[in-house]
Amino acid sequence: MTGPDDLSVGDLETMRTRLLARMCDTCVFRPGNLMHLRQGRLRDLVDEARAAESYIVCHSTLPGMAPEGVQPAVCRGFADRYRTQSLQVIERLFGFTEVEPPHKPDA
Repeated sequence: MTGPDDLSVGDLETMRTRLLARMCDTCVFRPGNLMHLRQGRLRDLVDEARAAESYIVCHSTLPGMAPEGVQPAVCRGFADRYRTQSLQVIERLFGFTEVEPPHKPDA
């Protein structure tokens, strides 16, 4: 079962937040709707994150979607486009640890 701790983008050892070093291969911010989101879904996700002054966690780092051992990280596509209060505070107080996007399993 996935709980709130499973979705944390924070590293308790370093006190820094994981941020993808670049957009993942299927980032929802890439052209072409690579995740096959319904029309308006990306706008809903962005609006919700911005209203909460928060961020989006990269889908390819979520439990159940990520390869074994990959921990959740802030979506690079979102962070490059929006400067929410949470992202600004994290950057100023603790900083980010950039992590590579997970590799897609070979098909």
